[in-house]
Amino acid sequence: MRIEQINAKALEKVGFDRYLLSVAVAKRVEEFEKGAKPLIEVKGNIQPTEIAIMEIAEGLIQVKE
Repeated sequence: MRIEQINAKALEKVGFDRYLLSVAVAKRVEEFEKGAKPLIEVKGNIQPTEIAIMEIAEGLIQVKE
């Protein structure tokens, strides 16, 4: 799936609130920096922000307002 499609799916999960999505992604990236492991299988060189968006898009991370 292309990153544009993943972004659209992640936006849908947060009620199309771009601010809420950006805050959730930033928090998840911070967790990665502290040693958290991705909840999805990562192949190749993928940026932490992309991993976080994929996790949200797949419903593995629940975002609360």
